[in-house]
Amino acid sequence: MTTFTAAPTLITERLVLDAHRLEDFDALASMWADPAVVRYIGGNPRDREDSWGRLLRYIGHWQLLGYGYWAVREKASGHYIGGIGFADFHREIQPALDVPEMGWTLITSAHGKGYATEALNAALAWAKDNFPQGKTVCIISPENRASIGLAKKVGFVESHRSEYHQQSTVVMHRPL
Repeated sequence: MTTFTAAPTLITERLVLDAHRLEDFDALASMWADPAVVRYIGGNPRDREDSWGRLLRYIGHWQLLGYGYWAVREKASGHYIGGIGFADFHREIQPALDVPEMGWTLITSAHGKGYATEALNAALAWAKDNFPQGKTVCIISPENRASIGLAKKVGFVESHRSEYHQQSTVVMHRPL
């Protein structure tokens, strides 16, 4: 097993998943400021300060933990369309998440094109070879039917319901 200090490049039919870069900041901040994107992720658009911290966390995860989030880019255009990956956010959730947590966020114009499925499958294939834990988890708002459907499509199953930031959440797991 290789120890990673930066996101390795993963290439799919239509996407390139690679390390976040400083040049991604404006696109990332715009995505997280979009009410449609954050509707089920706390519900409040994020400001540039929050997005800056997010960019730093994405990069820092790789350096500290050997895994993290990839920038998702359209292969044809090179445009940043979102982020996907694994994290340990030390969430205050019970029971505690004891394996890397998978998450994904795409700009609204990328929704409904199969990009998320394509990116998730690439990241999960990478995780299978690199996570000794043998599984991953994700948390999703019970109202976010699209993300729950996507998670199920790539093999996640509901583990239990919990509460996170005083909101109900679905905890799902997936063997790798």
